[in-house]
Amino acid sequence: MHAIRQHAFGPAENLRLVEVPDPVPGPGQVRITVSAAGVHVVDTTIRAGVGRGPFPPPALPMTPGREVAGVVTALGDGVDPAWLGGRVVAHLGLASGGYAELAVANVEALHALPDHVSDDVAVAMIGTGRTAMGVFDGAGIRPDDVVLVLAAAGGIGALAVQEAHAVGARVVGAAGGPEKVELVRSLGADVAVDYTEPGWDRDLEGVTVVLDAVGGAIGRAAFDLLVPGGRVVLFGWALGSEPTRFTSDELFTRSLTAVAALGPNVLGRLRELEERSLAAAASGRLTPVVSSTFPLADAARAHRALENRETVGKVVLKP
Repeated sequence: MHAIRQHAFGPAENLRLVEVPDPVPGPGQVRITVSAAGVHVVDTTIRAGVGRGPFPPPALPMTPGREVAGVVTALGDGVDPAWLGGRVVAHLGLASGGYAELAVANVEALHALPDHVSDDVAVAMIGTGRTAMGVFDGAGIRPDDVVLVLAAAGGIGALAVQEAHAVGARVVGAAGGPEKVELVRSLGADVAVDYTEPGWDRDLEGVTVVLDAVGGAIGRAAFDLLVPGGRVVLFGWALGSEPTRFTSDELFTRSLTAVAALGPNVLGRLRELEERSLAAAASGRLTPVVSSTFPLADAARAHRALENRETVGKVVLKP
């Protein structure tokens, strides 16, 4: 089979398509013929050897990729034969190996896919979607909220705009550039702003919830918009930036709540979050934006585009 292999940490150019032996599923595992492989910002930091968050650099050489959808074409010992030939999606966890024509997954990681859910949608929801569910739980959005979503044209941000709109809240979506702003508006945002423009935050009022995966100066500007009693939900920061800075004094004096939506508090319920995410897609409540697709051979180009903020929604590789 063909797979992306990486022999050294560093730039995207270290990702190269090569021919390797077909993987063999072990006991309790299946082999998936991959139709779609998700690309996540965490993949880029793993590739660089940064080890951001709970993801330490893995042993090399490796095949990156943690999210795959496709068809089960081989079974390991002890696996129910009913899985053979079924369409599935799986999060591979730290085992990796998704940027390939074939991938091995533990049977416990599999989710069967209904016919009307595409592989691209499934691979977006198994990782990005489950993260979004954790963010929504931390935010506790209500109909009377005014929700400011940063990076609203990204994978999680696009889902957050839809969810806040579905709840009945007033939604302000902030993104970078006119094309992304128009997308955010089309997703249901009541107001869409370009945070690359000076004064983007000048006329925004009454913000009760900030969903912040951007950090830095933009995150701080959003934090400053919160009304007394508001809450900021933190779930990351942009490449090259830093987490939004504020003090406990500011929380006390303005009666604000700060929530770290991800981390150890969600690790014990990842399966539940995946099931909820996929169910939301199957019901039509949430539709991930998947407009950035690349051939498997162009994995390096996909990484560069993601790092340079040139992508919209979820990034997917197609073997």
